[in-house]
Amino acid sequence: MSDAHEDAARPEERDGFRFRGGRNAIDLPATLQARLQPAPRELLTCPEDLSRWLVAAEMADTQPASGESDLATAHRLREAIYALANSLHGLPGDASAARDTLNEIAAQPAANPILLPNGRVRLDGTTANLLATLARDAVHMFGGDESARIKQCQSSTCTLYFVDDSRKGDRRWCSMSACGNKAKVQKFRARSKATSGDREAKRASAVDDGT
Repeated sequence: MSDAHEDAARPEERDGFRFRGGRNAIDLPATLQARLQPAPRELLTCPEDLSRWLVAAEMADTQPASGESDLATAHRLREAIYALANSLHGLPGDASAARDTLNEIAAQPAANPILLPNGRVRLDGTTANLLATLARDAVHMFGGDESARIKQCQSSTCTLYFVDDSRKGDRRWCSMSACGNKAKVQKFRARSKATSGDREAKRASAVDDGT
């Protein structure tokens, strides 16, 4: 398994997919982008996309053969994870149905973990096996202490969830280089605008006073 330093060094964008949550299970919902928009962007449009995601998520070294049934399972698993994350924050979603779906997929045969000479772990199995492994990881994530650290990005336009592994537990953004940076820029502009407004008001007051 990789350590925290290796996880931090991995890019957040891999092969067109976002990995900002800190766990593959919580990153799967990110394959449906712009959920708040009338026309969300589906990144898993075909089985080949799912195979690419599994490689990008480092669950497979080479693209496994995926079929339409695997794609359907991935979609079901994704929405179940998202619904359960929503339920943690009192947001709409059928948590009971999502839990049943998650347990159903997790009950399927999982991929076999293989310890490599370099100390890392490789998963050996089909796409269905890998999805079962992912579902089992989600079961442990939602069913353990880690569930209290599942947060949603505080950007008003972002729906991504992440596991807050920060020491103080005060992480606010899915990504400091993305949503966090945008928030900083917006705050700076608002502060600059307010400062500029104060200056203009003082100038106007000075003119009225005849000074």
